[in-house]
Amino acid sequence: MESMAAMSKEEKKKAMLEENVKTLIPRMAIPTIVAQLITTVYNLVDTFFVSTLGTNATAAVGINSSLQRMITLIGSLIGAGACSYIARLLGAQKEKDADRVLSTSLFTGLVLGLVFAVIGILSVRPLVYLLGATDDCAEYAIQYADYVLYAAPVMIGSFILNMCLRSEGSATFAMIGIGFGGVLNCFLDPLFIFQFNLGVAGASMATSISQLVSFCILLYPYLKKTTIVRIAIHEFKYVAKDVKEVLAIGSTSFFRSTLGVLASILMNRIAGGFSTSALAAISIANRVMDFPFAVILGYGQGYQPVVGFNWGAGNFKRVKESLKFASITSIVGAIIIGAAIFIASSPIVRVFNNAADPEVLRLGILCIQLQCVVLASHAFNSIINMFYGGIGKAKFALIMSMARQGYCLWPMLLILPALFGVNGIASAQAGADLLALAVAIPLGILAFRMVDQQEKKSANAGSAKIKIEPVNQAQRTLQ
Repeated sequence: MESMAAMSKEEKKKAMLEENVKTLIPRMAIPTIVAQLITTVYNLVDTFFVSTLGTNATAAVGINSSLQRMITLIGSLIGAGACSYIARLLGAQKEKDADRVLSTSLFTGLVLGLVFAVIGILSVRPLVYLLGATDDCAEYAIQYADYVLYAAPVMIGSFILNMCLRSEGSATFAMIGIGFGGVLNCFLDPLFIFQFNLGVAGASMATSISQLVSFCILLYPYLKKTTIVRIAIHEFKYVAKDVKEVLAIGSTSFFRSTLGVLASILMNRIAGGFSTSALAAISIANRVMDFPFAVILGYGQGYQPVVGFNWGAGNFKRVKESLKFASITSIVGAIIIGAAIFIASSPIVRVFNNAADPEVLRLGILCIQLQCVVLASHAFNSIINMFYGGIGKAKFALIMSMARQGYCLWPMLLILPALFGVNGIASAQAGADLLALAVAIPLGILAFRMVDQQEKKSANAGSAKIKIEPVNQAQRTLQ
């Protein structure tokens, strides 16, 4: 089957509106999943090579994971909102407006990334302590943070370009851009850490160079003008309607990511309060669980442009079909992946526990296995969140996106360690997934009812003639 990357502009539009969702969603999702997995792999590679330097160095990688998430907060605020809005604009055949939205989003992200980098570099020591560093691992954390901060503008730019390429169906090229950088990082890590004897700083330098390469690759199709949406400096313009639409949906991703960063910081600080071994164990478990989370997130991100494009085109029957298919397949896939990682959790943690610390091994396995048990709930939560974000329902997308990383996780982080000590911190994320399911189920039922209502309205008005204007539709849903 012809890939999206090889299709013409008109063929891409036709595929988004007419191809069977059972083939379209996997075709959109697989490149996104691969890109997410490659990113996860090179994060694991960082952890693996740095772990040879000791427990303190491993803990420092966990600290800087929170820093990288802080940087991508800006990218998620702009990129997620632009992706959803551009997909709906393209579904309504408003390509000129889509050009303006992308151009303004990208240049804004680059400037904000530069500002973040300057502030971070000037205050790096208090920053790493704020993120949860202990005195034992602080110097390692600072070495890692320096080069990550230098790369902040291109990290944000890559996030925005990656999201917007997917919004027009170019998921394969987005995968190539992110994937090549990830593979490059796997080769640069041992070179810089061991051959050049740069230690933790070498791992950070390798990551920064890889991010720059990814940005250049993702920018290439726009420079060659082979994309549906174009980037041009003369298109840079702040329009109130654009800002409202981008921020309405982007804020849901931003708040989710913000809560995730804050929760990660709190988790690091609580774990570090028990011991550096506990901090290292949580760091390893989080890196390992990034693997199934990447699959789930990638699948949802592959699904979201499909629902947004068809919602914008007023094809509600297709919206319902895609929601049902994505929900079932994501749950089944999560059960299979969760079972596999649960079984392999002990040898996986041993790979990253080079210091043979028994507490790191015990807590790491416990944290991983508990999250594997409830992985299916995480998958369903993600699809419901992506559905509401894709159709422009900011209120419900915000409620769903804040569940797992916010009002469900924070109570777990405060209550479980108080009740069960260090085992409680290892159990918190699994507890949050279960609690979030209580929010996702009623919102999932509401999602199907909402699509049914829209489909009936469209049929009553004469579905062959009516055209739903997506921007107005999104504005009505936000009221």
